Amino acid sequence: MRRKKVMLTRIPNDSARRTCLKKRRLGLMKKMSELTILYGGNTYHVIYYPDESKLILWSSHNEVQQKLDEYRKTHKLDQLKKMVN
Repeated sequence: MRRKKVMLTRIPNDSARRTCLKKRRLGLMKKMSELTILYGGNTYHVIYYPDESKLILWSSHNEVQQKLDEYRKTHKLDQLKKMVN
C-alpha cells in the first residue's frame, strides 16, 4: 500500500513543528545506527536547529566525537576558514 505524497512546506504551528522535528530526528538516528551495523563504517551527523542553543550530535565512534570537540574548541574565525576550505 502506497503512502500519500507529502507536501514539503513549513509547519506553521510551533509545537507541531517541534514534534515533527523530534520524530524525524529519532528516525534519522535509527537509520544511521542501522547503516553503521550493516556496513561497519564510521557515521555521524550533526543537526542544527535555530531555536536550540546547542548542536545535536550523533556518532558511531568516539573518534568522530573527539574531532567535533576539537572543532568546537577552535576560535570562531578559524572555524569559518575551515568551513570555506
